[in-house]
Amino acid sequence: MFQKLLPAGRFLILIAVAGTMAATIALLVYGIVQAAQLIVGAFGAGMVSAKGLKGLALGFIEVVDLFLLGTVFYIVALGLYELFIGEIAVPRWLVITSLDDLKSKLVSVVIVILAILFLGQVVSWDGERNLLPYGGSIALVIAALTYFLSQKANKSP
Repeated sequence: MFQKLLPAGRFLILIAVAGTMAATIALLVYGIVQAAQLIVGAFGAGMVSAKGLKGLALGFIEVVDLFLLGTVFYIVALGLYELFIGEIAVPRWLVITSLDDLKSKLVSVVIVILAILFLGQVVSWDGERNLLPYGGSIALVIAALTYFLSQKANKSP
């Protein structure tokens, strides 16, 4: 009985694929709405002051962050589908053949997201807060994730 049931259970992963695709769509649509609001707000207010320009730049950095998070969820959906259900026509760099492939792709995007989060803090910096501990923490996490990626690359045939 389990010999037939367990292999068919892989289709339960479709629930995770559907959920991550829904999250992808939500993040991308929300990002488009945020970008449109920023653009309309920038042109609706007339000339942008230096402070307004800084706020506009920060707003667009946050929009890019939303798009990158959407990308992460999309990669997870594709990876889970490819690993458990079947092949999909994707670019060669996005082909996922193991959980390690999926983890490596996710870690790469997480590194970029962390860098963008820090950039957002720098752009919105008021001169009062000490960004060194925050930046140092992010740098340590990025270093650890980069080490993780390098170890995976060294083990690959």
